[in-house]
Amino acid sequence: MKIGELSRLTGASTRSIRHYEKKKILPAVRLGNDYREFDESAVERIRIIQLYLGLGLTVEQIENILRGENSGPEEYEFCEEMLELYRHKADRIQEQIRDLQTVKARLDRQIKAMLDKKRARERAALSEGAEQTAPV
Repeated sequence: MKIGELSRLTGASTRSIRHYEKKKILPAVRLGNDYREFDESAVERIRIIQLYLGLGLTVEQIENILRGENSGPEEYEFCEEMLELYRHKADRIQEQIRDLQTVKARLDRQIKAMLDKKRARERAALSEGAEQTAPV
């Protein structure tokens, strides 16, 4: 697929896609007319890149992560600094998960309370309507 279609499918700007390719975290094939051609896996790859960027990782850090995911343990170079970064990010993600679970629980309680009030109003309206139509 061409860069415009990839941009449309992912929401990433064409400028960002070009940057990801330049940084070697998004592979593309160059056609004879110098257009970029991306395969279907590029959509998921960009979503992963956007997720990592959203977590505060730099493109260089993402490159290291993706390179590590694509190589076996014997090829992956140990780096204490990256290990600490990954641990820190994993801890931060766990905190965000807890925060999101708290927010979701609050929203669920609010939704339940609102639905309970709605049902009570509907029952009251039905009762009121039945009283008005009952023979005297």
